[in-house]
Amino acid sequence: MSSREHRSYPYTPDTGDLPLLRGEAWSGWVVTRTVVGAALWLVLGAVAAAVLSLLGWWQPWVAGPVLLVLLAFSWQLAARVPVRPLPVWSAVVLVLLAVGSTVWAGSTHSEQVLPRRDSGSYLQSAIELASGHSRPIEVSADSVGGPEVLRIDGVTLASPAFYATGTPQQPTIQPQFPPGTAAWYSVAWWVGGATATFWAPAVLWGLAVLSVGLLGSLLIGPRWGPLAALGTALIFPLVHLARSTYSEPVALPVLAAGLVALVLAARHATAEEKAGARAAALVGGLLLGGAIVIRVDALREAILVIPVVALALVQGRAHAKVLGVATAVSAVVAFGLTWLTSSEYLGSIAGSLLPLAALGVAVLLASGVVVAGARRGWSLGTLAQAWLPRVLAGAFVAIGLFLASRPLWQVARQSATDSGSRVVAGLQQRQGLPIDGGRTYAEQSLVWMSWWVGPIALVLALVAVAVLAHRAATAWVEGRDLQSWVGPAVVAVGSTLLTLYRPGITPDHPWADRRLIIALPTVVLLVTACAAVASRWSTRRLPYAVNVAVSVGVAAALLVPTASATRPHLDERVEKGELAAVDSVCSQLRAGDVVLMADSRAVNEWPQVVRGYCGVAALSTTTALRQDPPRFKKAVDQIASAVDSRGGRLVLLAADSTKALTDLGLGAAVVGSDVRVHEDARLLEHRPDALVELPVQVWLGTPKP
Repeated sequence: MSSREHRSYPYTPDTGDLPLLRGEAWSGWVVTRTVVGAALWLVLGAVAAAVLSLLGWWQPWVAGPVLLVLLAFSWQLAARVPVRPLPVWSAVVLVLLAVGSTVWAGSTHSEQVLPRRDSGSYLQSAIELASGHSRPIEVSADSVGGPEVLRIDGVTLASPAFYATGTPQQPTIQPQFPPGTAAWYSVAWWVGGATATFWAPAVLWGLAVLSVGLLGSLLIGPRWGPLAALGTALIFPLVHLARSTYSEPVALPVLAAGLVALVLAARHATAEEKAGARAAALVGGLLLGGAIVIRVDALREAILVIPVVALALVQGRAHAKVLGVATAVSAVVAFGLTWLTSSEYLGSIAGSLLPLAALGVAVLLASGVVVAGARRGWSLGTLAQAWLPRVLAGAFVAIGLFLASRPLWQVARQSATDSGSRVVAGLQQRQGLPIDGGRTYAEQSLVWMSWWVGPIALVLALVAVAVLAHRAATAWVEGRDLQSWVGPAVVAVGSTLLTLYRPGITPDHPWADRRLIIALPTVVLLVTACAAVASRWSTRRLPYAVNVAVSVGVAAALLVPTASATRPHLDERVEKGELAAVDSVCSQLRAGDVVLMADSRAVNEWPQVVRGYCGVAALSTTTALRQDPPRFKKAVDQIASAVDSRGGRLVLLAADSTKALTDLGLGAAVVGSDVRVHEDARLLEHRPDALVELPVQVWLGTPKP
């Protein structure tokens, strides 16, 4: 790069003047500040929402001013981060790709209203937060017939993704997952109801595409950023997430911006630019640690910052301490708020959190030993230093071969008593596979990746990781400052490898591909780096036409398989029509009703929809109660009498068939909904390429007290 490409253009609010910035400097300033400022706003807004919801103050008249203040603060803090010039054409292409991604995902958004998947759970949590203003959700005992109703064995306020807490006298409901995602979708709900909320993930997805493109420009070169953005924008699992109200559309731009800040901090960690480096490190730490309040899995990336800080401390980089403190403090605050608002959820995933916590302790201890040893003058022997680059590169190749070969010698399993095992067993039975519900299919995780980016891209990515490891180790051995890409590489590649080893999700696709949210963009960036290296190598050694062919060939190794895999899903509208079906059910309920779920599908899908979206009190039932008809009938009579005595009406809701209502003695039922929508096929061993039909049927009945 020329000296001009290495200059930074920090914008200082006190002395800077935007009109003075021109061309490449202006483009870099606008894109960087947008990416970093928006990500900061997402994190700080999520933290504020968690605090305000605990106080019961998450209301538009409070949240609006708070978010505006945080927006101004985020914009000013982002201004202190040094920026890099970006060619105008590159910035324009990145923006066009971001806007195009938003339009595509938004115009094909899903309508997953029922909490059959996490997207529906997040939506219902957002609706409840928008209308109830607090977390946990406060429920009046009188609204469901009084405390005595909640004391009936088998009758509960709990439903999938919503835990019953409190006491029968003061019942509460605690939603699953950290509050950050629901908070931002609740803002969209205030702004424009269902339409704005369904479009919100697409808008955030556009920001993520812009962020990954900027990261590619910083790591690989300005003319390669658009290729990284395009490769990311085309990958179906990411587009699938962008069409629904998942946490990943909120989390991905935060992570990408955090990695952007790491790059900028490392590049400016000199005596002359240490203020800019520390500002970038502060931002990076806030983003990578604070993301936990949006997505618990971000704890993994926060842990991987520890070795980055340790390496920077050993080399005496100006940003090291700030990065470590900012990441640690923000992670503790974010995890603490998540515990206060989602303790039931964290307890339910303790089996995944404990190994991650153990990994964090091990990484912290190992990093501490390295830093302490360096300060005491410890060093590797001459032979170890000579072999370190080759050993490290070989280790990554071995890890890649290990992951690729797992299907040949391993069948990954979990406890057969896990609730997910029953789901997997049912899917296996329907798909004609051997029944083994304990299987997690984790050994197939690299195969999942190959479905969407192709095997050649995976091979190129592995080669790139090995080469980068060799280069980083060589710089370390020779006593040179580590390259600015080392921090992002440690976080992104480390997270990818941990995810591939243990995805930790029910293995039905395309939903299981959510776990690849970091792995897939990482592969895109690595393959883009291969294309850039191939182009530079061929420029020096081959004719222009051959140079172009080499560059295009490497890029095509990624884009062609990706586009081919995404093509069947271009205009899918998952569960389109579900919102109208829910509206139909709500229209048949009235104030004062108490809706009791009468069968298993009703229990799994409708309690929080009725309670939050319809605004009508709802009760659920346990399997044990429903399988004991006399006891179930007695419970229904008790609830009906209690509700009637308070001037209300008990309504039974069935979603499997009318059988549950008939068994309870109801002679007639009202059809609340009878539509058919389409959902993604739930496959275990194949890439899904089509939608399947999903009936949304509801019957309502009113027993006499």
